[in-house]
Amino acid sequence: MQFFMQGYEQDPEKILSSAVFTENYRQMVIVKDIDFYSLCEHHLLPFFGKAHIAYIPNKKITGLSKIARVVEVYARRLQVQERLTTQIKECIQKTLNPLGVMVIIEAQHLCMQMRGVQKQHSITTTSDFTGVFEQAKTREEFMNLIKG
Repeated sequence: MQFFMQGYEQDPEKILSSAVFTENYRQMVIVKDIDFYSLCEHHLLPFFGKAHIAYIPNKKITGLSKIARVVEVYARRLQVQERLTTQIKECIQKTLNPLGVMVIIEAQHLCMQMRGVQKQHSITTTSDFTGVFEQAKTREEFMNLIKG
């Protein structure tokens, strides 16, 4: 259980800010298909899937692996998918102050597959966004890029 809960001992903002660089790049940066595993706080059963994250820098970029590490820190806590999505978004927004952030998470929940409704092939998708991603055109660009 210590391994599964190690995210409580880590500071995702500190991890993200450990590799911040000044750069005059103002186009979308995407890290997609970030695998993660977490535990549902309601049933103590795993849920797992992929996170897709984009941000548009505002003079600050970060090491790409740091984005995946932020996902890992929050996933290694008792979670619900909706909160996980928002926590990742808020951490990136607060630490990098980009023009916008968007997070999409697609996951399978064993609490839905093994018990209750027992729907083995269901996938839950959540999203959250800030800034320029509030514009439909920017969200659509992100969606097209992660599908391709």
